[in-house]
Amino acid sequence: MKTRKCAAKRLKKTGTGKYRHYKAGARHLMTGKSAKRRRRLGQDGEVKGTELKRIKAALPYGL
Repeated sequence: MKTRKCAAKRLKKTGTGKYRHYKAGARHLMTGKSAKRRRRLGQDGEVKGTELKRIKAALPYGL
């Protein structure tokens, strides 16, 4: 089985087995966003439980 490289580059696995991802909207046009929103965009988001089956299939050997 092969690892899907697009998923491997965008996701990382935590110590407890959850997957984290980068948030969208944090690349440009930051001046129009509030400071609170910019701080939140800098933090990793957690992959939803409904997506985990797809993610685990894309990363058969973990990360």
